[in-house]
Amino acid sequence: MALVIAVDGPAAAGKGTLARRLAAHFGLPYLDTGLLYRATGRRVLDEGADPADPAAAERAARALDPADFTRTDLRNPPADAAASKVAAIPAVRAALLDFQRGFGAAKGAVLDGRDIGTVVFPEARVKLFVTASAAERARRRHAELAARGAAPSLEEVAAEMAARDARDAARDVAPLAPAKDAVLLDTTELDAEQAFAEAVRIVESLQSK
Repeated sequence: MALVIAVDGPAAAGKGTLARRLAAHFGLPYLDTGLLYRATGRRVLDEGADPADPAAAERAARALDPADFTRTDLRNPPADAAASKVAAIPAVRAALLDFQRGFGAAKGAVLDGRDIGTVVFPEARVKLFVTASAAERARRRHAELAARGAAPSLEEVAAEMAARDARDAARDVAPLAPAKDAVLLDTTELDAEQAFAEAVRIVESLQSK
């Protein structure tokens, strides 16, 4: 099997930045699987439907096209909440599973999300679970939103992230949890360079086994 690096973890832990850098470093394609769920949720919102409605969410997932992934409104609190809700629907996850597996199967890939190591590629040799404290993740997300000029308060961001964490951990299908053989990487006290260096060390160590 081609090298697949599964990078899972909660929002704002730094997994997206890390996964993109790992892909460039190891010469692998990169897929942010969260965009699939964000785009699905945004399509449902555009229809004026409820992202928790299974029929509307599955319809949106099956109608995705490449243009959906380039939208500029996929990373804000409404999109965060919608993505979390559609991701809890089994039919949505089933609709998107083949796409994710097909992306990484042929040439290998780095995929980041919430169930890459547990569901999408449980056989992957390299699995990272990237996390950070709730306070640090809220601070990072607030700074990210503020840089775009439309940030709610830090308290609002923290409350929304806590609600999303609870939904992701409690859902019946593919709940957010580390794979049993994943290596935990806590980035709370690490800057981007330190996190990247540690991730490269972990990947190279696992490859050599």
